[in-house]
Amino acid sequence: MSVSYIPEWIKLCLWGKAAGCCQYDGCGQPLYRDQVTKAEFNSAYIAHVIADQPKGPRGHPTLSISLQRDITNLMLLCDAHHRLVDKVDVEGHPVERLLEMKDKHERRIASLVSIDASRQSHVLLYGAKIGQHDSHLSWQKAAAAMVPDRYPAQSTAFEIGLKGSVFQDREPSYWGIETEQLRRQFDALVKPQFAAGNIAHLSVFALAPIPLLVELGRLLSDLPDAAVFQLHREPSDWKWRSEPKDFEYRLHRTREASGQIVALVLALSADIVPERIEGVLGTEAAIWTLSHAAPGNDFLQSSVQLRAFRASLRNAFNEIKAIHGEAAELHVFPAMPVSAAVEVGRVWMPKADLPFVVYDQNRANGGFSRALEIR
Repeated sequence: MSVSYIPEWIKLCLWGKAAGCCQYDGCGQPLYRDQVTKAEFNSAYIAHVIADQPKGPRGHPTLSISLQRDITNLMLLCDAHHRLVDKVDVEGHPVERLLEMKDKHERRIASLVSIDASRQSHVLLYGAKIGQHDSHLSWQKAAAAMVPDRYPAQSTAFEIGLKGSVFQDREPSYWGIETEQLRRQFDALVKPQFAAGNIAHLSVFALAPIPLLVELGRLLSDLPDAAVFQLHREPSDWKWRSEPKDFEYRLHRTREASGQIVALVLALSADIVPERIEGVLGTEAAIWTLSHAAPGNDFLQSSVQLRAFRASLRNAFNEIKAIHGEAAELHVFPAMPVSAAVEVGRVWMPKADLPFVVYDQNRANGGFSRALEIR
């Protein structure tokens, strides 16, 4: 507990550097508002990293006196973490650890406030049940993934999706119900905001069965300025990583055929053998495959890879139409990351591209089954 006097202007400067939030690593609790009642009042504690008395927590014979009022030696903490560092676990919180927390917090705040207004982006969260599991998305994780390139335009997200649905994606009725729900919520919540000019940029975080993500992309289209994010497995977050070297997508004709039934296999997360396509379309369908050297669950690490996928898919749509004609029946079989699935719908051009049927892989249904049509 501090016993020395700290001038008001130093307290105000510390509040500014901390943005009024607890500086303990991983906390960030606002210290100007009660978390339960939302009543606004000052609940902050100003703690000394090196105690203001030699016998205090982390005290020092000379530095305790000289740094009593030094802002570099002060931290803004909530009640719980103030007690933790000064009473409960002093040994577990040496000077170096606390200074690292303080520096990390203040650098993060500084980077956020340095972003100009043009970097504002509204957050769109879309979730739907995958198998037996509901999707769990949060504004907090989305916001963490956006900075420093973008930052949230408001403290809430556009949230769409049928939460707590009792329908399963193995049921034929599931696709109609979920698709209609998605379209209605998008038209009611998101579309009017675009029309009114209230959204300059949209950051999209979506976790749902692949066909529904394609439909979400179709609703977004390629017109609004939007960035689609990818959920990574290890570590589990949405933040883009660095670009892999020597990465490229490859489009090739797995099987040529003269008919008008065409399969486009998007084998990005796993290989899809022709026999699985034949089980759905028969042996006379032409098969095109868009893939890369090492399909896998967590291959998509960079937004650059996602942009390259958009270009490769655009080329695939054009080539298939040029070779098989305007009357071709296009069937899309995806094994791909969620962000790439959204981009399928965004890349597709309703006036120029062939309509297509998108399939869902589900073991409960014995493999690929028809989910919905994009037209």
